[in-house]
Order: sequence, then C-alpha cells, then structure tokens
Amino acid sequence: MKLDQFLKWKNLVSSGGEAKIFIKSGSVKVNGVIETRRGRQLNKGDKVIFLKNELIFE
Repeated sequence: MKLDQFLKWKNLVSSGGEAKIFIKSGSVKVNGVIETRRGRQLNKGDKVIFLKNELIFE
C-alpha cells in the first residue's frame, strides 16, 4: 500500500490531495525518517508517524 493511501485508509486525512500536502510538507515520518514521497510503498512492520499518531503498517 502506498503512503498516501494508508493515511486515507486510517482516516487521518479526508482526501488524497490533503495527504499529498502533508507528505510534501514533511509532516510524515516512516521508520523515524521524514518521507516526502506520497507513492512510497509501505512494507509490513513499517512505523508511520503523523501528527502525533504512531501507526504500524501490517
């Protein structure tokens, strides 16, 4: 699953466009590293941090 789809799936953003804005602004970390690619493929066990929410991709 792509990072922007994951944020939408978890209801952290209301649209793909909103996800894109947050990701491009550097508001999302994957495994502790700022991620600016909204198409980044998540792997099982990846930790996504967004606005004080910590989620594990399973």
